[in-house]
Amino acid sequence: TYLEKGPENFPLCRNDPVWYTGGQEGGISMRILISPAKRMETDTDSLPWRDLPAFLPEAERLLARLRELTDGELRELWRCNAVIAAQNVSRVRAVEVRRGLTPALLAYRGIQYQYMAPGVFSDREWDYVQAHLRILSGFYGLLRPLDGVVPYRLEMQARLTGPGWKDLYGFWGGSLAAALDPSEPLLDLASAEYA
Repeated sequence: TYLEKGPENFPLCRNDPVWYTGGQEGGISMRILISPAKRMETDTDSLPWRDLPAFLPEAERLLARLRELTDGELRELWRCNAVIAAQNVSRVRAVEVRRGLTPALLAYRGIQYQYMAPGVFSDREWDYVQAHLRILSGFYGLLRPLDGVVPYRLEMQARLTGPGWKDLYGFWGGSLAAALDPSEPLLDLASAEYA
């Protein structure tokens, strides 16, 4: 089995079949959680998105709440410079969360996404990350790598309030944890903000 191979043969490379099968050959199946990146872009050409996000209705509620805020209130919520605020105000006012979608793993442009290099994944690697990797998001909740997303700016620690919730932790409550299988080991690589 996977654990009986011993440390000298411990599979660390992508050529080991267990890397892809998620345990079907005696390996350990787990979920890997990562944080989103602040920087995002649209890429509708490289790879088609596969599914809509599981929590899209909740994202639409958050978008409606963001649209109720003035431009100044949005900039204060995001705590960013005027150029970034203007870009994101424009997004909030015009975005359609069901059109012009990019697979989540290709949309985020942070350092962990660059080093993961999804642009050169094989089909087997896409299948593996789709089955095991999840991205925590203040806007979308919990994303699979091939879920279609649009660029947004809404960090989990943002002080967005709404009816019945005083922040995004209150908005999401236990729904994100409930969406994960408690019987699977979890490798939480997300930042403390998403823990």
